[in-house]
Amino acid sequence: MALTASKMTALGTPAPSFDLPDTDGGRVALADHAGRPLLVMFICNHCPFVVHIRDALAALGRAYAGRLAIVAINANDPETHPADSPAAMKIERERVGYPFPYLFDATQEVARAYGAACTPDFFLYDADHRLAYRGRFDDSTPGNRKPVTGAELRAAIDAVLAGEAPAADQTPSMGCNIKWRS
Repeated sequence: MALTASKMTALGTPAPSFDLPDTDGGRVALADHAGRPLLVMFICNHCPFVVHIRDALAALGRAYAGRLAIVAINANDPETHPADSPAAMKIERERVGYPFPYLFDATQEVARAYGAACTPDFFLYDADHRLAYRGRFDDSTPGNRKPVTGAELRAAIDAVLAGEAPAADQTPSMGCNIKWRS
């Protein structure tokens, strides 16, 4: 595991387009969420930082259902990390109870377009799909004994849903590096 920080893409950056397969055999695209705030999360199955918050991610998805579009994207190379294969993603989504689409970025082009660097890496967009938040979930990490609350991301979501800008002081997410193809 290589501890990696998010790249902190410039606020106001437009959301890159995507059209990716989900774990149910369908496809999900950025255009499906036109005019709605959108949270794009780069996650995977095996990263200890994602495992640490996965139940809270599912709870966040349930809490904001109907008010916020949410997608999770896995861009890891399944040849080097079979635990992150599309088949394993389907099992993980069902086991954890993710209420949002879990998408697979086989070419890694979407992850590169977003500037994703780690898992988890969060990109929250306003209704015009301009980047409003690209910070961490909260200050809990594996082993630091702080409770997993999602407080920082939830505060940003609440601000966006209220038509306000989240606080500009945002702490980068930290996690495992995305497993790029060679």
